[in-house]
Amino acid sequence: MLIEIDRDLWTCERPLKFLGVEVGCRMTVVRLSGGRLLLHSPVRPDEALRREVDALGQVRWVIAPNRFHHLFAGDWLAAYPSAEGYAAPGLAKKRPDVRFAGVLGDEPAGWGDEVSQVAWRGSPALNEVAFLHQPSRTLIVADLVHNVGDEKPLLSRVFYGLLGGYGGFKTNLVDRMAVRDRPAARASLDRILAWDFDRVILSHGRVLDGNGHAALRDAYRWLR
Repeated sequence: MLIEIDRDLWTCERPLKFLGVEVGCRMTVVRLSGGRLLLHSPVRPDEALRREVDALGQVRWVIAPNRFHHLFAGDWLAAYPSAEGYAAPGLAKKRPDVRFAGVLGDEPAGWGDEVSQVAWRGSPALNEVAFLHQPSRTLIVADLVHNVGDEKPLLSRVFYGLLGGYGGFKTNLVDRMAVRDRPAARASLDRILAWDFDRVILSHGRVLDGNGHAALRDAYRWLR
């Protein structure tokens, strides 16, 4: 079921396991001018979800924002042949079965008037691209940060706790280990922090509805 976050902005949450642990996943749907829809980090589609999405507008872009958030991109592209898929750097080679139209970078495709983007460099295992929905001042990310609390099952809380990422809006040990070029990652972070945003939508954990700019800066204090 879609959850309305703001004007022209919705999310859908679905269960998802990683290494046997329930981590959950969240798709973000952005409606741009003319009813064009951008799907970020798509979750598994079903008929009910597709009906909800169709009621919002026309699926125009399907975004796989990093090298891990791609599982259901092909399903959406198969269901919407006129839509274009965009992949994080390196993902097209990993998923040759998915018909991606292009590779994400710092320059947006047709959504650039309303959605900005920055490629997070220095973490080649992830290669995430972050997005800003300008009208709602919302940062949209997948794995750059998490916000996991007691809403998760016990095993999930233990998993995130062992990584140092439980109990708030945080990065964790995996995020630190993924950084191979600290100056490049720091430059990417600075570009994101130059944006005007207040809310943060992320793929794992609770949406942060306010004070997102300061929270992201604090979560990456170790990098800055």
